[in-house]
Amino acid sequence: MTEIAIVGIDGRFPGAANPAEFWDLLMRGRDAISAVPDDRWAPDALIDSGRLNTTTGGFLADPDVFDHEFFGISPNEAEAMDPQQRLMIQVAWRALEDACLDPHAQAGTSTGVFIGVMGNEWAHLHMTDYDRITPHLGSGNGYCMIANRVSYLLDLKGPSWAVDSACSSSLVAVHQACSALRSEECDQAIVGGVNIMMTPALNIFYTQAGLSAPDGACKPFSAEANGIVRGEAVAAVVLRRLADAEAAGLPIYGVITGSAVNQDGRSNGLTAPNRWSQETVIRDAYRKAGVLPEQIAAVEAHGTGTVLGDMIEANALGAVHGLDRPTPCALGSLKGNIGHTEGAAGISALIKMALAAHHGVVPSSRHADTENPKLDLRAKGLKLLKAPQRLKGTAPLLAVSSFGLGGTNAHLVLRGHRATPLPERPAPGIVTLSANSSAGLQRNAAQLANDLAELPERSFARLCWTSNQVKSTGKHRLAFAASGSQDAAAAVRRFTEDPAFAEGISSVAERDVRVGWLFTGQGSQYPGMTRALHDRFAGYRRALADVDEAMAEHLGRSVSSVVLGEEPLIQQTGLAQPAIFAVGYAISAMLGELGVQPDWLIGHSIGEFAAAVHAGVLALPDACELVTARARLMQELPSGGGMIAVRGEPGDVLDLLDGAVGIAALNGPEDTVCSGPVAELERIAAALRERGVPTRALEVSHAFHSPLMEPMLAEFGAVASKFTYRPATVPVYSTLYGRELAAGELMDAVYWTEHVRNPVRWSDAMAAAQDRRTDFVIELGPRRLLGPMVRRTGHTTAEVLTPCPGPAATGLEPAAVIARLARAGSRLTWDALYDPDQQRPIRLTPYRFATDNRFWTTAENARPRTGGNTTRSHDAEPSAPNRADIDDVHTTVLAILGDISGHRPAEISVGAHLGDDLGFDSIMVVQLKAQIERHFEIAIDAVELLAEIQTPGDLIAYLRRQPAHRRTVTR
Repeated sequence: MTEIAIVGIDGRFPGAANPAEFWDLLMRGRDAISAVPDDRWAPDALIDSGRLNTTTGGFLADPDVFDHEFFGISPNEAEAMDPQQRLMIQVAWRALEDACLDPHAQAGTSTGVFIGVMGNEWAHLHMTDYDRITPHLGSGNGYCMIANRVSYLLDLKGPSWAVDSACSSSLVAVHQACSALRSEECDQAIVGGVNIMMTPALNIFYTQAGLSAPDGACKPFSAEANGIVRGEAVAAVVLRRLADAEAAGLPIYGVITGSAVNQDGRSNGLTAPNRWSQETVIRDAYRKAGVLPEQIAAVEAHGTGTVLGDMIEANALGAVHGLDRPTPCALGSLKGNIGHTEGAAGISALIKMALAAHHGVVPSSRHADTENPKLDLRAKGLKLLKAPQRLKGTAPLLAVSSFGLGGTNAHLVLRGHRATPLPERPAPGIVTLSANSSAGLQRNAAQLANDLAELPERSFARLCWTSNQVKSTGKHRLAFAASGSQDAAAAVRRFTEDPAFAEGISSVAERDVRVGWLFTGQGSQYPGMTRALHDRFAGYRRALADVDEAMAEHLGRSVSSVVLGEEPLIQQTGLAQPAIFAVGYAISAMLGELGVQPDWLIGHSIGEFAAAVHAGVLALPDACELVTARARLMQELPSGGGMIAVRGEPGDVLDLLDGAVGIAALNGPEDTVCSGPVAELERIAAALRERGVPTRALEVSHAFHSPLMEPMLAEFGAVASKFTYRPATVPVYSTLYGRELAAGELMDAVYWTEHVRNPVRWSDAMAAAQDRRTDFVIELGPRRLLGPMVRRTGHTTAEVLTPCPGPAATGLEPAAVIARLARAGSRLTWDALYDPDQQRPIRLTPYRFATDNRFWTTAENARPRTGGNTTRSHDAEPSAPNRADIDDVHTTVLAILGDISGHRPAEISVGAHLGDDLGFDSIMVVQLKAQIERHFEIAIDAVELLAEIQTPGDLIAYLRRQPAHRRTVTR
């Protein structure tokens, strides 16, 4: 039978806000039973009348809290939703994150959703007042909607349904999910259970049926057992076929090896348990799992704490496990800790045993110190644990039982899973975090700082990679490069404390990030260039090695040794040009692996060859031969002309080198050296003096004459004519023409020959590129040269990024560039940043939802009650239109939108997106159409409305465009 891996877990339980707190509660052997909260029902009168015998239960803290803004749900819709839907949505999201999966990235996948639930008291409180039923009350209630809402919000395409088999609902849901995975109806499953007590109805039923513990304590298999105590829970697991989970490298809590479901049929009563059916379902599960009863180390029993139920279950378990075994099978029931959570009981029990398998220990069973001797558990091969028990071996076998009040039984076998630990090593990475709002980002950053502070340095790269996979796609983003976990923790703490610092590592993602690439030319070379980048980035190393292989035959040596070495020969044109080309190509290849692609390209001098390769004009081997030929021939030219030295950075003179053939900027020991015709040098020197940049003449020889170039150009042209040239696949701004290349215009042999002969029209090309919207300009070369010039000339307002700033580079700069692009909204290929051994997920604390929005109804008052700030579903500040813009149309539109959504009109931004920000769905759009038509006495086509109107501002503008006779605002 195909084995099923549990890869993600989340849940909220009485006394435990998450699985870690739940495990701590179980290991300490405590219970979380408390008095009925004031916002449920008043039990005193029911006690006095004899309808109830208890005033306690296992209750969740703050089940009314819901982060509706995160899911783009309007306050009015959230108010109408069953809290079981609201809770399950958030738990499903967190369970996916716990599985090291990005919930956003599950959209469109064949993920099934199977939810166990047996109570729907919210609907009973709302759907009986027929005058108050709204479309959202209809969609906000019903068992199916608890599962369907999860599928809808996450855009999941697998099967989706709710399961109600009473107390066994959620374990039956697990069984169905495993069957769907085995039959390939889905490739992933979210399985959950939820139970919220809104009214005392079931408490009264249990009391009248003699099932409720009058002392308010559930005591499974105890001599003092006298009934159940109801409890609340919401929990979910994420399941994958084991082979798929291992192939994806997902962490695994445990593995479901088999399960079975059956029915009591006609027994002693509809609600009475049937020992023989229970025994059968246990044997069937073991048979399907291929295990023997004596191999089972522990069983999480249904264990309701009723005298009859405990006796029948003990006999059924004993009939299967009562063997001559050296160690009895451990027995327990978490109902002693949190009460009977009904529809969520099975999933809660499964999570307990999955955590036991994960931690290698089974918690004690509460009330085991008063074990019922009449059950004779020892003779049945069972042992009620009075203290936690260590599990033996790397793959212990555990079992879970869940029996429904109506007779539907389920049993499941789970084995432990121990992944082979792999070595880890300290390495840098990019930390990412995202949220739907700036407040959400701050809230989750505080938790991330704690995670980082507790993380060993050797695991830092794994954490970074995991955060990139799981926590990088929300609208509000934090992303920064760091060398280790403690440095990263300090940066995140500072982010939460210092708004000024936050601006440097966080931003709001845009939908479409536009990037231009600049390839640096000659004058950027220096000994040992890009060594730090080479040491840290495998993609750069691979690309540089590719150039090495393609260029070695023509250069006569390894170009990477030229790039990375300390030879002064790097200043010679014959080596400098191939080295600069190699660096530009390798950085472009590295960025391409990371998912960064340019919207346009410009190359300065030799840099234009690397741009041409990236644009598909030239194959890499052809470009390598052409570049080395160019460099060699220029090196062989007479040294005629003159030279001047400039005290300062090459960027001070680079924009002045648009003059004549042979001008080059070379980095000397103390100066930037320019060589070329005397007339050009004099022009440059004069321009530099006007800027206040000191210059001094080094050498003046005979005047430079262009006829000296002709033999060189002829030879170069012969080499260039050997190759095939293709139209650029990326827009290229030519520094030969000073404009964008036209469609189909080739950078061919004639082009490259003229490229040597003519001035570099860099400024013209940059000016032409201004016509394109550009968010970022990235400079690809050994040092920062073009970036400062771009800023100084004002050719673009885009932010300039530099993967390699120069000799002082640390190697973290490319990661900082990627982090900046990630913050802006670029879609990146994160794996290329990390070595394969670092691409292993590590569990991070799942998303912390906002807790300031509350929606609730009490049994005494069935009208929904909201609290907290439920009026803002978008993070942007409300627009402040000019007073002249606030007319009747503006005021009426915002009032209508507020009425439909629940947002206060004054806090609705005219730029907010109706769907993403204000939570408008198809139902609300229909309501909007009806109200607009009524208020403005105008007929609107719904299709036209959806196509044209995305924001309140769009709607206001649309209505203002209507002829006056068609637009009469009614009061």
